[in-house]
Amino acid sequence: MKNRILLLVLTAVGIALPGQAKIRLSHLIGDNMVIQQQTDVRLWGWAKPNSTVTATTSWSKQRSSVKCDGDGRWLLTVRSPKASYEPLSITFSDGDGKVTVSNVLAGEVWVCAGQSNMEMPVRGFGQCPVKDYNLEVIDAAGPRQVRSIKIPSVMSATPLDDAQASWRECSPQTVGDFSATGYFFAKTANRALDIPIGLIEANKGGTRVESWLTLENLKQHTTDPTDSLAIVARWPEYDYHRSLLWGNGTFNPILNATVRGILFYQGCSNVGDPGNQYSERLKLLVEQWRKQFALGEIPFYFVQICPYESGNAAGTWNALLQEQQFRAAQIIPNSALVCTNDCVYPYELTQIHPSQKQKVGQRLAFLALQQTYGMHSLMAKSPSFKEMKIQGDSVFIHFNDEYGGMSRFEDIQGFEIAGADRVFHPAVARHFWQPGGRSWDEAVVLTSADVKEPVAVRYCFRNFQLGNLANQGGLPLFPFRTDDWQ
Repeated sequence: MKNRILLLVLTAVGIALPGQAKIRLSHLIGDNMVIQQQTDVRLWGWAKPNSTVTATTSWSKQRSSVKCDGDGRWLLTVRSPKASYEPLSITFSDGDGKVTVSNVLAGEVWVCAGQSNMEMPVRGFGQCPVKDYNLEVIDAAGPRQVRSIKIPSVMSATPLDDAQASWRECSPQTVGDFSATGYFFAKTANRALDIPIGLIEANKGGTRVESWLTLENLKQHTTDPTDSLAIVARWPEYDYHRSLLWGNGTFNPILNATVRGILFYQGCSNVGDPGNQYSERLKLLVEQWRKQFALGEIPFYFVQICPYESGNAAGTWNALLQEQQFRAAQIIPNSALVCTNDCVYPYELTQIHPSQKQKVGQRLAFLALQQTYGMHSLMAKSPSFKEMKIQGDSVFIHFNDEYGGMSRFEDIQGFEIAGADRVFHPAVARHFWQPGGRSWDEAVVLTSADVKEPVAVRYCFRNFQLGNLANQGGLPLFPFRTDDWQ
């Protein structure tokens, strides 16, 4: 009975068993796939144990061969061509049969990881629409070459080698099922680079950062349970919070893929974590994924969680997680963070899935285009707090990444200041420029009739607080605080 159950599980995920002669490919290797251009692309699957698998390609006379191991597993590499829209094919043979994958494109491949705001499709969730859905469907018509594969969100007590999934081309009929954030990233990158973009969507709504850590990392760096029964007992109802199992089932199947980088949108389920725990564990996760992909220090571009009422709009626990994400961007090499303070409408106070996913995906693309693809003319970074100077009852604030200027001189919203009593009051904020001075004399000056001797400043440092200050490129100011008060 146990052997029969094991057979059913292995068959369900498409894994060939020892003794099966027919060559079988990972589901990530299939028709319509996008392969990473101009590199050694890994291809893998299963065949008869100890047999030899050979791959031939339509773009090269070179052949690549590898011997299967004792369990029938094989992995080989082929050198991919320069990105283009020319359909390619790859044929695999094990001596007993052949399998050909067709309509393959060479381009740029990115992973879309995280929780529900990355998983959210272009058509939206129930009661959670995506802005301009109909227009996006119409715009998906034509020659745009964006493709994706969605890895089913499943849990597993052990790491899975494969997943039931297939590549899909973008069209008005299919675009609604693409990750909205991922699609708007790919759409922007495709337009800028004029090459195919492939997305590997491996995510699950509600997951914590710990949901994606390996057994070893959980044991060494957390107190989370690692036995599957103990994990289920710890989170009996909220299965999406479970450690280890989502990484095993949903992310492990993609680790042989050859990708350019990772896009990540997650954090809501870690709101309330103490101290620097979140930023340190996110850094750990990035290190883990980079080691598992074995592709070097691949780019990691991620999204700051949006303003959300979270039970009390004036509270700060959402802001504290945003602060941890900002810190993570400072300690994770080759990473960058998207600010989303302006990606929420005022009426989305209690909407955990805001509708403006276009801004999020586009800003991820700006970062990739500037930092990965060398389009340095882009203004890709949001401004952030640099320093403050207190003069009497006024506070002068300077910023990083202004790109030559801030977006407004008057009616600046979102700032608060406090005195020694640690009570914050809304601040009157205006642009300040010292006539005849140098560029660094430009600042935002803050005052409040309720604070005669200011000592601290906060900007949108609440669960739900929308500011309106941006840099020359129209990118919003990161929420910040100058204090460390509890």
